[in-house]
Amino acid sequence: MSIYLYILVMALTTYLIRVLPLTIFRKPIQSRFLKSFLHYVPYCCLAAMTFPAILTSTQSTISGAAALVVAVILAYRGKSLIVVALSSSAAVLIVEQILRFL
Repeated sequence: MSIYLYILVMALTTYLIRVLPLTIFRKPIQSRFLKSFLHYVPYCCLAAMTFPAILTSTQSTISGAAALVVAVILAYRGKSLIVVALSSSAAVLIVEQILRFL
């Protein structure tokens, strides 16, 4: 098949996903449950994409888990994004060095 056909199908799919909710749901959503559910959908999707990548992007799952624990603790304490990222990277480096010697 032609690459242009693939691009056309992909463009139509992306367009329909964004336009259909606007055309179907014209009235404001009144349900508190549905509003709450829709509010958390982006966070859940981001978490579902990020957590497996964190655990599998290093040489061992242990160092990825250590980085995840460090990131969660620092983020919970309200540290900035750069501090969380650098500390998680340092945790991976330290754990990988420890695992190399074991």
